[in-house]
Amino acid sequence: MVLGKGKRVLTGALIVACLVIVGSRAPSGGPTTGARPAQAVKDVVANRVMTWNICNPCKEDNADRAADIAAQAPQVIALQEACTRDVESIRDYLERLHGLVYHVEYGVVLRSWGRCGGAPWSPGGYGEAILSAAPMTDVVSPEYPDGGSEDRGYMAVTTTVGGRPVRVFNTHLAERRQETVRADQTRVLAAAVAPYERAIVLGDFNAVPDAAELTRMWALATDADPECRAGHTGDCRPTTDWQSKFDYIFLRGVTPLAQRVYPTSHSDHHLFRADLDTT
Repeated sequence: MVLGKGKRVLTGALIVACLVIVGSRAPSGGPTTGARPAQAVKDVVANRVMTWNICNPCKEDNADRAADIAAQAPQVIALQEACTRDVESIRDYLERLHGLVYHVEYGVVLRSWGRCGGAPWSPGGYGEAILSAAPMTDVVSPEYPDGGSEDRGYMAVTTTVGGRPVRVFNTHLAERRQETVRADQTRVLAAAVAPYERAIVLGDFNAVPDAAELTRMWALATDADPECRAGHTGDCRPTTDWQSKFDYIFLRGVTPLAQRVYPTSHSDHHLFRADLDTT
């Protein structure tokens, strides 16, 4: 009886030890029990770009954000209000759950514990990010001279869309009711875009199409949505929960083939994507 009890205790201890070892080898930050199964996507859509303000600090699940992105599988993704830790997590989910592999570059404008967490002495980076299936070069990420109520900036990379090189910009302009600040920001941005014959400018401009502060952008480029342009009263699809068009895919020397806005429950901004003619 005593020997049998000892064997049972020893067996139980071995089982516990095995579970501890297996647990210690499990990948950190991976899907928890009950997470959606991997649904591999064959490949990205080579001529597709997308912009999305992912909303921070909204505490959304990064696996859900990755699933929203994977449903579109764009070649290039521009994210705003992006915490670096969230972007790394989204990127990891895109690869592990959806078979989509992206390079990433950041346009961090501030360190914010309130938005992005982290240790009080080392808060998380916050700003813009660009994910691209192709490598990116010539990365710049300047801040605007005046960010308004919060530091703001733009970033730019050279990458490949539809097999052709193109300069890609990503920005987030000052918050609403700061029109004069946004006007100064678009002056800086337009000056950076103007030298390029082929450019894609994505982002959250915090302004509707006929806002005066977007005049410089309309002089350089057109939005992927043909119904959205200055002074036009057509069926311009809103890109926010409050039914405003704030998110743009400005195209310079590039022609849109199709575009769509996808409402999502994981941000107060919708996903806005465009397929482009890159010939």
